[in-house]
Amino acid sequence: MADMSTQQAAQQTVTHVDATALAEVVEFTSGLIRIDTSNRGGGDCRERPAAEYAAERLAAAGLEPVLLERTPGRTNVVARIEGTDPSADALLVHGHLDVVPAEAADWSTDPFSGEVRDGVVWGRGAVDMKNMDAMVLAVVRAWARAGVRPRRDIVIAFTADEEDSAVDGSGFLADHHPHLFEGCTEGISESGAFTVHTEPGGRALYPIAAGERGTAWLKLTARGTAGHGSKPNRANAVSRLAAAVARIGEYEWPVRLTDTVTACITELAALDGLSVNPRGPGFDLDAILAKIGPAAALVEATVRNSANPTMMSAGYKLNVIPGSATAYVDGRMVPGGEHEFIDTLNALTGPDVEWEFHHREVALEAPVDGRTYAVLRESVEHFDPDGHVVPFCMAGGTDAKQFSRLGITGYGYSPLKLPPGFDYWSLFHGVDERVPVEALHFGVRVLDRALRAL
Repeated sequence: MADMSTQQAAQQTVTHVDATALAEVVEFTSGLIRIDTSNRGGGDCRERPAAEYAAERLAAAGLEPVLLERTPGRTNVVARIEGTDPSADALLVHGHLDVVPAEAADWSTDPFSGEVRDGVVWGRGAVDMKNMDAMVLAVVRAWARAGVRPRRDIVIAFTADEEDSAVDGSGFLADHHPHLFEGCTEGISESGAFTVHTEPGGRALYPIAAGERGTAWLKLTARGTAGHGSKPNRANAVSRLAAAVARIGEYEWPVRLTDTVTACITELAALDGLSVNPRGPGFDLDAILAKIGPAAALVEATVRNSANPTMMSAGYKLNVIPGSATAYVDGRMVPGGEHEFIDTLNALTGPDVEWEFHHREVALEAPVDGRTYAVLRESVEHFDPDGHVVPFCMAGGTDAKQFSRLGITGYGYSPLKLPPGFDYWSLFHGVDERVPVEALHFGVRVLDRALRAL
């Protein structure tokens, strides 16, 4: 790359990923999966065994990991690798230890077996995100064996509670232990640099996350007049709530293109020989998305705000009209779209329904025209020269939201080279979650190269 020094480029060409590292990334992925860290929400999770597993392997690499808890059993691990350039900003590399629950009856194998079969590691967390945790452990230990130090300090953090509110995880760390992240200006974590095949035999895309929509989980409350179910009632809380929920569910949000999404659309179109200006007059988003085909999945969910009703609760007896009713809505806000979201919800709920943020986190956006993104891109393309790296914005969110409170700019970067037909999207929180061994090997090599170059 043009902005890298000759010395840095030379260092980057040397890999320290040995056979032991390739074996360990599989062993650690499997081992972490076997530790059931299902997060059922409301504090129902225990990450400590997984945190101890990670801390033992960091300590064996000569680091001094610290275990931290806000709530007993909800354990986080933080360790720092000292870099060779004391004047350089530090880099945060983080991954969460909890997973969403898995219903064993729906799976073809035990979701917490960590079974390695036919070149694939099976189990909950194989793609979200114990695979990335294992990659980090394998790289750090490979460096220790080879006596390698990165250019800048690297802070390793394995967190609790990402799959719920992060109050026991990254939120707790950012609010109560900011000194552990001193000097960190950038971070990398999950949901990026994995292969997306546009079609069987088609091009391989590697989307690097450079943005996240903001989280806006809402609680709606309708109030009315309680009474007998047989009598007319113009102040029926259930009716008022149902009407508001229907308006929210049917609302068509306007297109709002952020810088990251604009760059993604422009680069995807260019791969098909199309020159587009998403910010220009007369730009037809739907027409372009149709032309770029399956790759449109990278942007469809992030071109606008969204609000999806998910839960409703009211009443205690069929013939009694309750005095109140509640509903919950999963809202997401594009970067810069918060005011529009609030104004729209005020209009859609109307005068008879109140709403509040049940859980709220900021939207994020990171530069895609600087050195960091260029290094992340080059590291992927070095190991897959036929691949095409593009920026994208996540529809959901990660721990990068909480770490942004410390001024840390986040990228989604957990590299995996996946074979055609491997549907990453469906396995994310899905049934029979699994990851190919070769994808893990690719990820370790890419991560090693990127972290040393950064």
